[in-house]
Amino acid sequence: MTKNFKIEVDCANCANQVETAIKKIEGIENAVVSFMTQKMKITFAEGADTDAIMEQVKKTARRIEPDFEIL
Repeated sequence: MTKNFKIEVDCANCANQVETAIKKIEGIENAVVSFMTQKMKITFAEGADTDAIMEQVKKTARRIEPDFEIL
């Protein structure tokens, strides 16, 4: 399952670091974080608990970029 999210991230480097970090979260098959479009696309593994994974995504992203927001 793939979901798209509107996000707020302050710089391209931060977006790249967030993308790299969230790709390592169990249950995520792929992730793309775009600074230019301010969007994030996540592909979840089949049967994954998307709500729990998204909580991990938020925590991970905010460790890298404290101002990171999923709108």
